[in-house]
Amino acid sequence: MAQASSWIGIVDDDPSVLKALTRLLRTRGFQVRTYGSAEAFLAALPGGLPACLILDLQMPAMSGLELMQQLTRKKTRIPIIVITAHQDTELNERCKSAGASAILRKPLQDTSLFTAIDNASRSSQTPNRAGET
Repeated sequence: MAQASSWIGIVDDDPSVLKALTRLLRTRGFQVRTYGSAEAFLAALPGGLPACLILDLQMPAMSGLELMQQLTRKKTRIPIIVITAHQDTELNERCKSAGASAILRKPLQDTSLFTAIDNASRSSQTPNRAGET
């Protein structure tokens, strides 16, 4: 299984969102890798896991929720921050059930995003079972 590293992955089908988030995260010293689709992210998984994944919920072909479900089936654990332009309580609950560590509405607030990243990073460093690192 691939090991987590110190970079943050961003999956969004909107190139302007990828560019803006990359710039923002790099101002805080984060290393960033971007993916224009869920499929592109899955194809890159053998190269390693991000410390955290920022994931758009509404994407063509495979949605963010479907990607989360696929990662769960593969037993791939990554702290995930879901971003969405839509307010849908039922969908938010489904994302939380699928393991999202945070759900943020677009347009993103910098402080909310950085808080979610800090929380996700802490959760990824917490052992899941006795003796697991």
